[in-house]
Amino acid sequence: QLQVVESGGGLVQPGGSLTLSCASSRFTLANHGIGWFRQAPGKEREGVSCIDTRGHNIHYADSVKGRFAISRDNVKNMVYLQMNSLKPEDTAVYYCAAGNWWTPGTCRSDNYDYWGQGTQVTVSS
Repeated sequence: QLQVVESGGGLVQPGGSLTLSCASSRFTLANHGIGWFRQAPGKEREGVSCIDTRGHNIHYADSVKGRFAISRDNVKNMVYLQMNSLKPEDTAVYYCAAGNWWTPGTCRSDNYDYWGQGTQVTVSS
């Protein structure tokens, strides 16, 4: 059974926006650091953005800085990734992950223990 579930992916034109959501029915996301990762065909998985447990530390990959925003809604037990000014190179499967470790300056995949199955984001005209 999946611990976290992503939703909100889809097809969008270049310059458009999407909001991805991460939810869990198994545990409280506010008690975990959350990372968003993506993997495009033939490429390595990339840490897109991550937020620590208290929400005091946030990191963005250089490729998305200024365009993406990660946020928490602890009441709804959700974490969001708002994606604006999308580019074709943002096309990938996006994964949400939960964990309890934080590495300053990067989103390390091995900091996260619970992964969703991913949601496809396609940016194309």
